[in-house]
Amino acid sequence: MLSTETIITFFTTSLLLALAPGPDNIFVLTLSILRGRLAGIIVILGLCTGLIIHSSAVALGVAVIFQISTVAFSLLKLIGAGYLVYLAWQAFRAAAKKIQSNSDEEVNYWKLYNRGIIMNITNPKVSIFFLAFLPQFVDPSRGLVSLQILLLGCLFILATIIVFGSIALLSGTLGQWFKRTDHIQTVLNRIAGTIFLGLAIKLITTER
Repeated sequence: MLSTETIITFFTTSLLLALAPGPDNIFVLTLSILRGRLAGIIVILGLCTGLIIHSSAVALGVAVIFQISTVAFSLLKLIGAGYLVYLAWQAFRAAAKKIQSNSDEEVNYWKLYNRGIIMNITNPKVSIFFLAFLPQFVDPSRGLVSLQILLLGCLFILATIIVFGSIALLSGTLGQWFKRTDHIQTVLNRIAGTIFLGLAIKLITTER
């Protein structure tokens, strides 16, 4: 199975990659500021569920489809960008009406969890990244390749939880301070809408 050296190298690299600014950690930061720390954690769980799907796809060879098929890649990009535009529309719409306090009863955590999954699996770059990244740390002489890929995927998910969880906790605390007035809450929603639109544009213009 995986050597200790491979595990340490891969996990360190994964931590650094998770720290690099990207759509997922920006998404977590924005949602945590708007909805609180717990909401951010729930979104992270959704994102990590998406990573499980991506890891499984690489292990089974399904991710190759998105690397060689322009149609499949473009279709997934359109779905993901469309969903981000929808989130932006929701954020701008929320800014136009009186914003109420975000108590635990008002936050649909199941919806946030599903949002995290959709956000992750509709980004074909993640599948292609995993397809290019994970096999580099696989040693066929050490056992079943697909199992090694799944284990590497689990390590990447652990690194993601550590980094993104820290982002959610810090930004959620910051959000509590920001949301003391309706005006600041409205501004935050508009900023969130702009960020979601920016992520949609970035995704739709992404090349393989």
